[in-house]
Amino acid sequence: MKVRRIGAYGLCRDSDGRVLLARNSALSAFPGMWTLPGGGVEQGEDPGDAVVREAQEETGLRVRITALHSVTADVFRLPGTDTWEHTDRIIYNIDVLGGDLRDELVGTTDRVAWVHPGGLELMPFTAGVLGLPVAPSDVPPDPHEAPVRTNQRFGAYGLVTDPDGRILLTRIATGYPGAGLWHLPGGGTDHGETPEIALARELIEESGQLGRVISLLGTSHRHDPRAMGPEGIPVDWHVVRVLFRVQVDQPSEPVVTEEMGGSTSEVGWFDPVTAGELPLTEVAARALGQLAQESAHR
Repeated sequence: MKVRRIGAYGLCRDSDGRVLLARNSALSAFPGMWTLPGGGVEQGEDPGDAVVREAQEETGLRVRITALHSVTADVFRLPGTDTWEHTDRIIYNIDVLGGDLRDELVGTTDRVAWVHPGGLELMPFTAGVLGLPVAPSDVPPDPHEAPVRTNQRFGAYGLVTDPDGRILLTRIATGYPGAGLWHLPGGGTDHGETPEIALARELIEESGQLGRVISLLGTSHRHDPRAMGPEGIPVDWHVVRVLFRVQVDQPSEPVVTEEMGGSTSEVGWFDPVTAGELPLTEVAARALGQLAQESAHR
């Protein structure tokens, strides 16, 4: 069986270069391993709020986010089971505002400390964030087996431009939330995919373009407890998105190549003025506004 979860974590260092880490308890699937403070994003919760909440629960410290550090994903077989858990992980840089450092009394961690991580048994994603060797993810025996359905969705999207400054936008198909609006290229990540790989795949499926990721721009989320799914069944829908800046160096005429019944009905290149006049999704409008601000400061 394959399952999905979304986690938010905080990277914090003190003046001596030590890192704030928590040790997994016996209630965790991986007891004894050290991890960045953080944990699962609850249904409808902003990932930034999740890391602040989890950090206080696990460490007793009040923290604030200073920047988005990175995003990653991994798959591990839960010990003693036939379940392969895919976790999309958003990592933020955080600072301590106050509070007293203390261990979590009852939870998935049992110790917290400022440490130099060398020699500790680290969760692989934590090792990667700290620039240490990373153990590879597990691989399910059947990569085509459908994952367990969840009302949380993790997606990777791109603010995609070409050398002439045109912007690539896709139109949401009938039967999907936001039908008829123009959106950023991208979509949900598959089980076992990293966000960058998922975005490259979606870009080809939705437009036939080959792009390269330039930078990580930010995260957003949308919670619609009464969304209508493509089957016409209401769902409590919560999507968490990561947004990348993407450049297509050799643009071509965009064509939707994904199979019929997909979430994209049209795709096109637009100059910034025309793009701003289209009916846009909230995330697309915000991204175009960010792009306009960047252009104004050049």
